[in-house]
Amino acid sequence: MTKFEKLKTRFLSMPKDFSWDELTKLLGECGYKETNAGKTSGSRIKFIHANFEPLCLHKPHPKPELKAYQVKQIVETLKNKGLL
Repeated sequence: MTKFEKLKTRFLSMPKDFSWDELTKLLGECGYKETNAGKTSGSRIKFIHANFEPLCLHKPHPKPELKAYQVKQIVETLKNKGLL
């Protein structure tokens, strides 16, 4: 089992402690590139894919863990696009 497969399995289990760094690695493996829309965008991060509409997320702070609703929404979105 590769690192990506392990990360994907962990993500699909919808853990309560999934970090932002783990998410960026997962999305990167799915073909998304992280972009920040200028100096004033703050914690709003956009992930762009060549074939799908962008994902717009709010980077969690001060803790790096994603909220449960974020994990659920991202899982549903990626499954609908056939990326998971």
